[in-house]
Amino acid sequence: MKSDYQRPLDWRHGRIDLNHGAGGRAAAQLVDELFARCFDNDWLRQGDDGAALPALPPGHRLVMATDGHVISPLVFPGGNIGCLAVHGTVNDVAMLGATPLYLAASFILEEGFALAELKTIVEAMAAAARAAGVAIVTGDTKVVERGKGDGVFITTTGVGALPPGRSVSGANARPGDLVLLSGTIGEHGVAVLSQRESLAFETQIVSDTAALNGLVAAMLAAVPDGAVRTLRDPTRGGLATTLNEITRQSGVGIELDEATIPLQPQVAAACELLGLDPLYVANEGKLVAIVAPEAADAVLAAMRAHPLGTQAVCIGRVGVDAQRFVQMKTRLGGRRIVDWLSGEQLPRIC
Repeated sequence: MKSDYQRPLDWRHGRIDLNHGAGGRAAAQLVDELFARCFDNDWLRQGDDGAALPALPPGHRLVMATDGHVISPLVFPGGNIGCLAVHGTVNDVAMLGATPLYLAASFILEEGFALAELKTIVEAMAAAARAAGVAIVTGDTKVVERGKGDGVFITTTGVGALPPGRSVSGANARPGDLVLLSGTIGEHGVAVLSQRESLAFETQIVSDTAALNGLVAAMLAAVPDGAVRTLRDPTRGGLATTLNEITRQSGVGIELDEATIPLQPQVAAACELLGLDPLYVANEGKLVAIVAPEAADAVLAAMRAHPLGTQAVCIGRVGVDAQRFVQMKTRLGGRRIVDWLSGEQLPRIC
């Protein structure tokens, strides 16, 4: 008679138990029947505890980023924690001007978590990695006791290759540069909150979660190296926090024009209803670019030609400001400081 861990996993009724994280037969079965099958590639097939990766092309530098994902709920309109874990780390690598190549993934699973839910998450993660052109080459799985893990937490680490002579950094913004935004803001945070709180809107708000490395590649290819000074994806803390990070790093100020910042009507209505400022709401498929003024038209054209940048706009300008403020000209003609948040508007958003 076969033991329970020699039978195929029961994807309909099965649940995670502590043995799935104990390093024995049950853990090996979970890896073989789920993670290795979904993430299949040459490195994973070797079955080692890590991956020996090919050397980078001559002159390229290694870029590395890591991100933990603790979103609640795990599934939201437009995605789930699996695709989000891929998109978030791919985008962090891409925002440095690098080409994302490989990911490592670590899963903390809670005892009792449904295998069917885990399978859906892992399949979404695999599909997102394939679409982004990256391979998940190594990983780890641990199981914690019931009530101590909230289903699943995922940490992803990404590596990429940065070509010689390219420098894209939050420290590179200069007075006179223009601030470009790839599209509407706030969809991810509002989509997650609406699902979390069971809020119903006339039109469903869907997360914008997406891998931005293709858009970044198109932008960088359109202009000489150095013309794109800074790239950032405005995730937690939203656009406002991201711009404050840039002014602090570069020692400059930024002036925004509120009328130019794109916002879906349903997101604007939801934010008004919930008392949220959309400038501080998380995004997972948008980017901010600080570019040299002479390159702005070419970069905007490249962005608008890409599916993820069709609504790209110029929203402001970098200036001289010893206080490193982000200021905004309002629709009414006034001005206000767009400051850091003292806390987080929406916890557990990514």
